[in-house]
Formats: sequence, C-alpha cells, structure tokens
Amino acid sequence: MKLYSFFRSSASYRVRIALNLKGLNYEQVPIHLRRGGGEQFGPAYRKINPQALVPALEDDGRVLIQSLAIMEYLDERYPSPPLLPSDPADKALVRSMALIVACEIHPIQNLRVLVHLKNNLKQSDDDLNRWAQHWIDLGLTALEEMLVSAPERGEFCFGDTPTLADICLVPQLANARRFNCDLSRFPAIMAIETHCVALPAFANAAPEKQPDAE
Repeated sequence: MKLYSFFRSSASYRVRIALNLKGLNYEQVPIHLRRGGGEQFGPAYRKINPQALVPALEDDGRVLIQSLAIMEYLDERYPSPPLLPSDPADKALVRSMALIVACEIHPIQNLRVLVHLKNNLKQSDDDLNRWAQHWIDLGLTALEEMLVSAPERGEFCFGDTPTLADICLVPQLANARRFNCDLSRFPAIMAIETHCVALPAFANAAPEKQPDAE
C-alpha cells in the first residue's frame, strides 16, 4: 500500500490517521506542494491523480483519490475497527460532522484557493488569514453546537471510539492554529481533540512526525 502525501496536507493527515487506526502498513511517497511550483503539477504525478491533489492511495494495483472516498474504501475493505457506526441514522450523523469539515471548511481555505486569492485577486496575507478564519469559525461554530446537543456524545465526536468525524476534525484544528484562529470558543471540540491526540494513531499521523516534515 502506497500513500502519496504531503506532511502538512490536512487531507493526507486524515488518511494517515485512518490507516493507523486500521493498523495497516503503508509506504509514504512525499509530494511537495510548494517546491518547484508544486510537485503535484508534474506529469508523473498527474498520471496518478489528474486533479493534481494529495492524497492518493495505491492499493492492490488500484489508485484511489479524495480523502473521504479513500477512508470509506479502507473501512469497507478493512472493517475493523469501524470508522462509522452501524445504525443508518447514526452513520448519517457522523458523516454530516465529517462533511462540515471536509466540504464546508477545508476546500475554501486550502492551498490552491489561497494561492488564487493572492496571485490573481491580489489579496494580502492579512486578507488571506481573515478569509480562512471566517470560514473555519463558521464551520466549527456549527460543529460545536452539533456536538453539544448530540445524544451519543462521548469522549469523541460520536461515542467513545474515534470515527470519520474525529479523523476529519483533528487535521482541521491544525489548520485553524496555522491561521491563528481562537479555538477557546469551542470547548467540546477541544476536549475531543485532547482524547484523539492521546491515541498513537492520531499522534503518529501528525505533520511533524512525517518523513517529509520541514
């Protein structure tokens, strides 16, 4: 199993956590998103992922892209421990929390969006920080409210074992700190993060622990 990844990519971070939770061995192939204009844009990597994004996972001769699709693949192929609850409504709840991060927060403050804002729309670094802070705050506020009112609230986003929601949340909090977001307003989220990062699967997936970390 081979993971094309960048240490600071939150989408790659998600997949590393999922692989670790599953206890799967994998080889990391670093794709530097900034060096030389971005190694992801080179013809060799575009053959692997035409979107020129990380992560991509190669397993059993097939290449999979998009972090949530990869994680659901892992959960179906390697079902223990599960990343989603078995009840359909509970599963939908966990997916909705994961998608707040993966679809509503992350895409509009990731690298290629920020590069476009800066280079093509002439926004300053301060403008970029305010942009990212706005969308992160909006999404985390909604997620905090969901967590506080969730009937299955435990040590993690849903119950007492990590799910897809926690896997998406922790990397986003690393992004939030890079943009100097005030996370003190989200005590439920902060408590969940504390439980997550105490697990080796999360701790060993952290950006600073990766072979390409800078």
